[in-house]
Parts: sequence; structure tokens; C-alpha cells
Amino acid sequence: MSFYTRKLKSLCEWHRVLHINTKEFSTSIAMAKSKYEYVRTFELEDKCLQNCWIVVRLDGRSFHRFTSAHKFEKPNDKRALELMNRSAAAVMEEFRDVSLAYGQSDEYSFILRKNTDLYNRRQSKIMSAINSTFSASYVYYWNTYFEDKKLLYPPSFDARIVLYPSDQNLRDYLSWRQADTHINNLYNTAFWGLILIKGLSNNEAEKTLSGTVSSEKNEILFKECDTNYNNELPMYRKGTVLVRKLVNIPPSKSKKHIICPLHVDIIGDSFWEEYDEILSLKDLKLNKDFKPDETFYLVKRS
Repeated sequence: MSFYTRKLKSLCEWHRVLHINTKEFSTSIAMAKSKYEYVRTFELEDKCLQNCWIVVRLDGRSFHRFTSAHKFEKPNDKRALELMNRSAAAVMEEFRDVSLAYGQSDEYSFILRKNTDLYNRRQSKIMSAINSTFSASYVYYWNTYFEDKKLLYPPSFDARIVLYPSDQNLRDYLSWRQADTHINNLYNTAFWGLILIKGLSNNEAEKTLSGTVSSEKNEILFKECDTNYNNELPMYRKGTVLVRKLVNIPPSKSKKHIICPLHVDIIGDSFWEEYDEILSLKDLKLNKDFKPDETFYLVKRS
């Protein structure tokens, strides 16, 4: 047998083996789709409507029991609120399409860009991913804020998604949440002031505040508890809004992406004018007014 004949025979053999392997590979792919595949047809198509702001709001589940078990300070526990803020920042670190977050008490709202394609805009995926990241972060960072308290059992949060078609709808939603912060905190500050400072019982404090308006609660706080509500921490009175910033942090000359907690009014126009990139969907611009001594969370993920 000549050299060329042997080469030709060898090539034919390789071609035969390759054909058999390819056929077996194709057969295995086809067989991977078993007869049970039909169950996928029961899954719902739950995509969020296009061109709408996606808001994911988390609320502490049975948090009255949780705060009592862990002996949180009344009416506000600064460390607990800072833990909520850190957990929310972790969500923003993980999901870059969350352009803004607002939190107060045991709730947090996450605003996703209206043009996001995260998880193909599937509600169930977005809601579960953000909820699980927040909940896991709350447990992960617990010891950072409560070094002297053991976490007795894991907290849980319920979640919902609401779509807002216009920028004004979104601003009205956030205005509603901040107004709710003021209403709830003023009541709680007066309620616990009457109990802890004045010495009233829970029922007595509730009866004293029943039917009162904001000005009357302020007066009760000032006269009965020697407390000026306006001197309470802005975080208690206004909640926390988390925003993204692009800054220079000395001594590094490179730009850093950070998340900053602010305790400011978001009902008026000033905030939205200063952070106009949120509604306009523009890229972050370098913030030259940033001071390194401000509280911030560095985004390490690219």
C-alpha cells in the first residue's frame, strides 16, 4: 500500500469517527429535552412594561416583634437605621441599574432606571434578587453595627413592584414616602417622649395624642418633654436617600464610584436639579464638591 493510499484511508477513518461522534452529540442534545419539559409552559410571562420606572419596595415583616426581641432604642435606633442604609447600599453596589434608593424605619424603596433591561425586566426575578440581596446584607453587616448584640433570628422582608410611567409619578411616589416619614416619626417621637420622659403609660400617651395635628404634637413635645422636634436628627425626620456619585478620593487620582447617604428634602425641586442625571438617564458626572470626610460606600464591583 502506497504512502498516499494509507493517508487517504486514515482520513476516511477520521471522517467516519467524527460523523459518529457528531451524531451522538446531536442525539444527546435532543434527549436533554425530556417529556417533562412541558411544565415550563406553566410559567407566567411577568415582564415589566417598557419605558416605566420600576420601584421595588421592601418592608420589614413582623418587625415589631423583631425590634422588641433585639431591644431597639425608641423612638429611633440610629444603628438600626444605619444598618438598613448599608444593606440598601449593598443592593446598589450589586445592581447598577438602581439609580436611587429611599428608606425610613423598616422600609426601603429601590428605583430602577426606566430603560433597564435587568433580567429582561421580569418582575419575579428583579423583586426576588433585590429582596434576597438586601436581606442577606442585613444579616452580613449586623455585627458591624451591633457588636454588643447577638442576632437572635434572621429578619425577613416582604416586597412588591410598582411601575410609574412618568417622571412626575415617580417624584410623587417618593414625596409620599418622605411625607409619610415625617408623619410617622413625629407621632412616634411624641408618643415615646410622653412614655420615656413624662412617664405616661402606653394607653395614656395614645389618648394624649389622639386627634392631634402636627403643630399640637410639636407643642406637646416642647412643653411636656422639653424637646424641639426640629433638633432631631435629619435621618429621623427626613429618612435617607442613597445617590450615586463619581468623585476623586485623595491620594488616588482615578475616579471612584461611590454611594452617598443623604438626609435631605426630596419633595422640592432642589434635589432633582442637583441630581438631574437620575431622571434624564445621563451618565454620572464628576462631583467636585465631594468632601472625603462624608459618609459613603465605595462601589467595588465594575
